[in-house]
Amino acid sequence: MKTLVIARATFKEAVRQPAFFVLIFLASFYLFWSIFVSYFTFGEDIKMYKDTGLTTISFVSLLLALLTASSTVADEIEGKTAITLLSKPINRRQFLLGKYFGIEAAVLLMILILGAAFCAGVWYKYAYDLRESAGGAAELEKRISQVLQVLPGLALVFFEVSLLTAISVAISTRLPILVNMVLCITVFFLGHLTPVLVSATGGEGANDLVQFMARLFEFVLPSLEFFNAGPSIATGSLIPWTEYVLPAFIYCAMYSAVALCFAFILFEDRDLA
Repeated sequence: MKTLVIARATFKEAVRQPAFFVLIFLASFYLFWSIFVSYFTFGEDIKMYKDTGLTTISFVSLLLALLTASSTVADEIEGKTAITLLSKPINRRQFLLGKYFGIEAAVLLMILILGAAFCAGVWYKYAYDLRESAGGAAELEKRISQVLQVLPGLALVFFEVSLLTAISVAISTRLPILVNMVLCITVFFLGHLTPVLVSATGGEGANDLVQFMARLFEFVLPSLEFFNAGPSIATGSLIPWTEYVLPAFIYCAMYSAVALCFAFILFEDRDLA
C-alpha cells in the first residue's frame, strides 16, 4: 500500500513535468509529418514508417524514464528530501519500488497515447501510399493487418523501456542525472550492438581481448535486440504473442528484478543526511 502511494505521487509528478508534454508533442508531430514523406523504397514506405515510428516512440519514452528517474530519485537524495519521506514508516525498498512503478505508469501512458496516434498513422499511410502509387483503394482487412503488426512492437518497446528504467533507478541511487543518462544511453546502444560484436569477433584470427570484451558485454548487458521489431516489419510478418512477446516479457521481468535488487543493495547503505 505504501509502495502504491509513492507510485501514484511519482506518476503525477512525471506527467505534470513539461518534458512529458514536450516529448509527446514532438513525437506526435514526427509521426504525423512522416506519413507524407517519401522514403523511395519502391512501394515499401509503410515498412519504413512503422520502423521509424516504433524507434521514435521507444526513444522519447526512454528519455521520459531517464529524466523522471533522475528527478524523483537522484534529486530527492541530493536535495535531502528523501530522508523526510523515509523518516515515516516507509523503508528504502518500498521507496525505490514506488518510484519505479510510478515511472512505469507514466511511460505506459505515453506509449498508449503515442501508440494510438501511431496506429492511426499506419492505418492512413497504407491507404495514402496506395493512392499515390497505383490510385487504388486499400482493402479493410489489409489495413487492419498493418495496424495489428505494430501492436506487438509497441509491447516490446514498453518492455525495453521498462528494463532500462530499472537500470536507471539503480544508477540514480548513486549518480546524478547527467551520468545516469550517459550510462543508460550507452547501455541502450551496446545492448543493441552486442550480438553484432559477438558475431563479428567470433571468427578465427580475432583478437582475444576483443572477443573477451564482446562476451563480457553479452553476459552483463541486456540483449535489447530481443525487443527489436524491425526484422518482423521488414519481412511483413506478425510477431506471435505467445511464442515471442510473452518470453520477451519474462526476460524483461527477470532482468528488471535483478536491476532492482542491485538498486536495493546500492541504496541500503546510502547516506541520506
